[in-house]
Amino acid sequence: MEKGWLTKTFKGDRAIWGIVALFMFYSLLAVYSSSVGVAFKTFQGNTTYFLRSQFLMLALSLIIIVIVHYLPYKIYFSTAGLILLVAIGLLILTYAFGSRVNEATRWLVIPGTGFRLQTSDVAKVALVLYLARSLARYQNELNNFMLVTKYFMAPIAITIGLIMPENLSTAMMIFGISMIILFIGRVPFRFLLAYVGIAVVGLVLFAMVLTVVVKSNRVQVWKNRIEHFFSRTEDADGDYQSNQANIAISTGGLIGKAPGKSTQRNMLPQSNSDFIFAIIIEEYGLLGGAIPLILAYTILLFRGITIARKCETAFPAFLVMGLVIMIVVQAMLNMFVAVGLFPVTGQTLPMVSWGRTSVLVMSFSIGAILSVSRVVNARVKKEELPEGEITDDGEKIYEPVKP
Repeated sequence: MEKGWLTKTFKGDRAIWGIVALFMFYSLLAVYSSSVGVAFKTFQGNTTYFLRSQFLMLALSLIIIVIVHYLPYKIYFSTAGLILLVAIGLLILTYAFGSRVNEATRWLVIPGTGFRLQTSDVAKVALVLYLARSLARYQNELNNFMLVTKYFMAPIAITIGLIMPENLSTAMMIFGISMIILFIGRVPFRFLLAYVGIAVVGLVLFAMVLTVVVKSNRVQVWKNRIEHFFSRTEDADGDYQSNQANIAISTGGLIGKAPGKSTQRNMLPQSNSDFIFAIIIEEYGLLGGAIPLILAYTILLFRGITIARKCETAFPAFLVMGLVIMIVVQAMLNMFVAVGLFPVTGQTLPMVSWGRTSVLVMSFSIGAILSVSRVVNARVKKEELPEGEITDDGEKIYEPVKP
C-alpha cells in the first residue's frame, strides 16, 4: 500500500526522483559539516543554523517539485514570454533597489521577509523557457538570420546585458547555455559563430565603457581573476580559494577522511556553497563523494535526452533539454572551479550547495522536467495496454482509434 501511495504521488521518471533524493542526502550532510565553524562564530554558537536553513529549503523544494510536476507543461508555452519579461523587470529592479554584497549588486530583498532573491537565477530559467517556446514556434524558419536575431538573440542579449555588469561569470554561463540550446534546436552553426563573434566584440566594448566612462572596478576584478588563474599568484584571493580547495581534494583521496572530519572547511571561504564539492571529496573521497555526484549529473543528462526523444512535439523536448543542460553545465562549472580547471566563478552546485534562490529555481526546473516525463510515461503506458484496461494511476482507459 505504501508503494502504491509513493507511485501515485511521485510520478514521472523514477531515476530522476532517485537523483533528487541523492542530491538532498549529500546536501544535508555536506552543508552541515562544511558550515559548523562559520555558524558557531556568526550565530552565537548555533552550529545547526545552516543545517536547519538547508533542511527547510530542501523541504520546500520537494513541495515545489511535486506541485510543478503535476502542472501541465503546456502552460509554459503560453506564459514563457511573460515570465521572461518579469525576470527582466526583476533584473532592472535589482539595479535600482538591490542589496550590495561583496562589491556586487545581485540580490533583491523581498520587503517584509528579509529573503534575498538572486534575480539572475530567475532570469536564467526564464530564458530557457522562452528559448524552448521560440524554437518550437519557429522551427521551420530558423534559416532566417534576421528572425533568429530578433526572436532569439535580442532577448538573450538583453538578459545577459543586465546581468553582466555585476556578475560576468553568470552572464557568460547563460550565454553558453543559450548557444548549446540553439545548436540543439537546429539553428545554423554559422549563425552561432557570428553571434559568438559579436558577443566577444560586445564584451570588449562593454569593458572599455565600464573602465573609461563609468570608472567601475568590476573590469579589474574580472582581469585579476583571469590573470591569477593562469599565473597562480600565491597572494591572490581567488588563488587562495583554489589552493585550499586543492588541499581538501588531495587530502581526501579515494575514501576521504570520514563525515565531519574536514579540516579545510575552516580555511576555505564559501565552503558550504561555491566550494562544497571540495569538502565532499575531502570527507567522502573520490569513491564516496566525487564519482557518485558526477554519475548523478551524467544520468540526469541522459535521462533528459531519453525523455526528450520520447516527446511527440517539439516544445516539451526543447523544454527538457534546455533545463537539463542548464543544470548540468552549472554543475560542471562548479566542479571545474573546485578542482582548479576554471577560474573562480561563484556558481553553486545545483541542489547540493547551501542556497535559497538557486535551490528553488533548480527545484522548479526538475519539476518541469518530471512534468514532461509524467505525460510521456502515461502516453507510452497507455499505448502498451490492451483495449479496455486501466492505467496504474486509474486516470485513463486505452481506446483504440477507430478508422
